[in-house]
Amino acid sequence: MDELVTLFGGGGFLGRYVAQELLRSGARVRIAERNPLDTYFLKPLAALGQAQSLTADITNPDSLARAVQGADVVINLVGILKGKFDAVHVDGAKNAASAAAAAGAKRFIQLSAIGADPNAASAYGSSKGRGEQAVLAAFPNAHIIRPSILFGAEDQFVNKFAGMMAAAPILPVVRPDVKFQPAWVVDVARAIARVALSPDPAPAVLELGGPQILSMLELHKWIGEAIGRTPGLVPLPDGLSAGIARFGWLPGAPITWDQWLMLQRDNVVAPGTAGFSDVGIEPTPLAAVASQWLVRYRRAGRFSLNAAA
Repeated sequence: MDELVTLFGGGGFLGRYVAQELLRSGARVRIAERNPLDTYFLKPLAALGQAQSLTADITNPDSLARAVQGADVVINLVGILKGKFDAVHVDGAKNAASAAAAAGAKRFIQLSAIGADPNAASAYGSSKGRGEQAVLAAFPNAHIIRPSILFGAEDQFVNKFAGMMAAAPILPVVRPDVKFQPAWVVDVARAIARVALSPDPAPAVLELGGPQILSMLELHKWIGEAIGRTPGLVPLPDGLSAGIARFGWLPGAPITWDQWLMLQRDNVVAPGTAGFSDVGIEPTPLAAVASQWLVRYRRAGRFSLNAAA
């Protein structure tokens, strides 16, 4: 292949897997980061001259023209979980899409999230929704990718709970009934790469959820079983967990107020929305791969009798 793909956010959790899938497909990949040193670990995955790292910041429009020059496809994966949401998710996304359009790119892919809605109560969900609108205004035929919670070896979700279970005999569970549809980061990366490089037209919006829908409490129980721990799981009443989130009643409160607002809605694929099957991918269950990295949370680590070979 001779496609040139500019990848904003290629050094992040999802970005490293997207870069790997693009490189495996033979595309040339230009990884644009605020600090290019954060992407150098990807160099060994590329053939000679196949990957390039350069400095760019989507919140600084003047830094983007060089990053997208000559690109066939531009992918924006940059996102934050706290901080200046509008600057990154709205203005930054618009800057990237506008630069891609000015450079004559054939495709633009914007990473959003399930629950993105300009009218969402959470600043995260609202900014993601308005970011989608800004992208489509600048690049009308852009592709929007909305994954559910991502899991993988470097994730800050499943690993976070596993670490807490390994350290504490009792674990409070916030919003025990809210539902998730966790997706393996590798599957999401493959979907993005297929949308970027396939000659066939892809759906304008993809919502990517795994094959299982789990409540927060069910997810906690599954993680405990996977690491051989049996902490006491204490579902918290909404009033108490809301107070913890808003006022920080406990040191190191497990969630922020904005995250609490996000947890008021299930994080699952909307009925009738295009998903993994529309790009030829069968999503991977959590249990099929998570033991590869969760084993480190077992009491005997890889020496546990139940550790994966």
